[in-house]
Amino acid sequence: MGSYLSNQITQAKFAITLLILVLAACNPPETTQDLIDLTLIADGKIINLELPAGSTVQQVLNQVNLDLNPLDRVEPPEFTVLGKGANVRLVRVAEEFEIEQVVIPYEQQILRNESLPVDEEVLIQKGKSGLQEITYRRLYEDGIEISSGPIAVKSVIIEEPIPEIRMIGVQTPFIPIAIPGRIVYLRDGNVWMIEGSTANRKSMITTGDLDGRIFSLSSDGSWLLFTRRSSVEGRINELWVASLNFEEDNALNSERQLIDLEVANIIHFADWIPGSNTKIIFSTVEPRIAPPGWQANNDLLGLTFSDSGWTTKWITLLEANSGGVYGWWGTNFLWSNIGEKLAYNRADSIGEVDFENGTLTTTLEILPYQTHSDWAWVPGITWGPDGNVLYAIEHLSKPGTVSPEESQEFGLAAVLLGGGPSINLVSQTGMFAYPLASPLQTKITGEIDYQIAYLQAISPDQSETSRYRLVVMDRDGSNRNTLFPPEESAGLEPIMNWGAWSPTPIDTNGSYAMAILHQGNLWLVNTIDGQAIQVTGDGLTTRVIWK
Repeated sequence: MGSYLSNQITQAKFAITLLILVLAACNPPETTQDLIDLTLIADGKIINLELPAGSTVQQVLNQVNLDLNPLDRVEPPEFTVLGKGANVRLVRVAEEFEIEQVVIPYEQQILRNESLPVDEEVLIQKGKSGLQEITYRRLYEDGIEISSGPIAVKSVIIEEPIPEIRMIGVQTPFIPIAIPGRIVYLRDGNVWMIEGSTANRKSMITTGDLDGRIFSLSSDGSWLLFTRRSSVEGRINELWVASLNFEEDNALNSERQLIDLEVANIIHFADWIPGSNTKIIFSTVEPRIAPPGWQANNDLLGLTFSDSGWTTKWITLLEANSGGVYGWWGTNFLWSNIGEKLAYNRADSIGEVDFENGTLTTTLEILPYQTHSDWAWVPGITWGPDGNVLYAIEHLSKPGTVSPEESQEFGLAAVLLGGGPSINLVSQTGMFAYPLASPLQTKITGEIDYQIAYLQAISPDQSETSRYRLVVMDRDGSNRNTLFPPEESAGLEPIMNWGAWSPTPIDTNGSYAMAILHQGNLWLVNTIDGQAIQVTGDGLTTRVIWK
């Protein structure tokens, strides 16, 4: 019995020992994680740390309860896993802003005035300096400036400078001559008028911002239609009218002198409806950033205004359209002298506007000229004073030219309306001939006739860059006479609105004259003997009308 009990106890002890060994085998052995030494440099202190291997920079910062400000940075970055002996640096970054006020000096502007004696000065507007506020930024790392100096980060104009404007006399000793009608001309963004004699000059509009795109007198010469440069962002210009018959000492009329028609972006055409002083038609464009700065609508719109400044809603005479070949450049329009017909001219054709149907009727197809640039050539046209003939510059294909559109062959043709043929009158005129028909003239024989003036390229094969000379001929192309300037002088710069015929003869011999723009000055040229008289001498004249 005792032996049996002893064996049972021994077996129990063995079982317990075995169970303990089995249970011990089921649990992993306890291990001690390795620690690594780290150095943290922050806020002017060097801190030695021990962290478990595999710790990141962010864990180092958390260990010592360091927070990052928005501009602070750490080296290496927060997500970096660190190794033994790694160095971590916290760089405190701060910025300071300084505001400085700077005086903006005013500009000095000089207006040349031919009505003043030479070198006499008149102060028109006192100058005043402006004020600009500039904000500078300085950058610091751990209290040490790292920027090379203050950096301007913001600039605000507190007060715009006001320019000083002085008017200086540039009167020149040109011999005055009597003239019929009135000459209205644009010089340096302002409007002047000569009436009766070239010595009688009067300043009419002095805003200094006319851009010359539109410059047209009403039928009786009492109103001027013009465009002004716009201060509105994204707008090219604005269409205005002004009465030229106001009394300067009449405050009411002075206020009514300039009327904003609330029409913007006019490049090619705006004019009076013939016989009216209150009705305007115009064509618009859409401003673009890319050259040439617009996309033409090729439309025709109309409005009526009153001298109190009231305007009607626009009416549509011709819907916006593609405008044919190179239609992005735009279509020009021109009233006949008798005011019943409106011609159009664009890069690929000329013709008439059909107001009844709101369409264009093509009279002559034009070979488009390839400029290889951001502008398009549009043929110059003029109406014969009887309204039955259009004179136009044709672009012709030249034999031997690889591309007809690049031909340098241009000529002046008479286009008979009503389906008649075109008659070539002058060859090799150059592309910028811009014909102008005279008023009806009574010859010594009693015959009623008229003449055509045009610009003749000195180098027709390079007419795009050539200078030109004034030529006058009979309406059938005969009796051509080159008048101005003399051969020993530089030719005329070809601009579309280069001159104007006198409305009536300038002398008892029945001679007509032309007002010509040459080197920025106004000249009067007798179309019979070619005698030329210089009228202005400041080189600032850009448009002229003679009525």
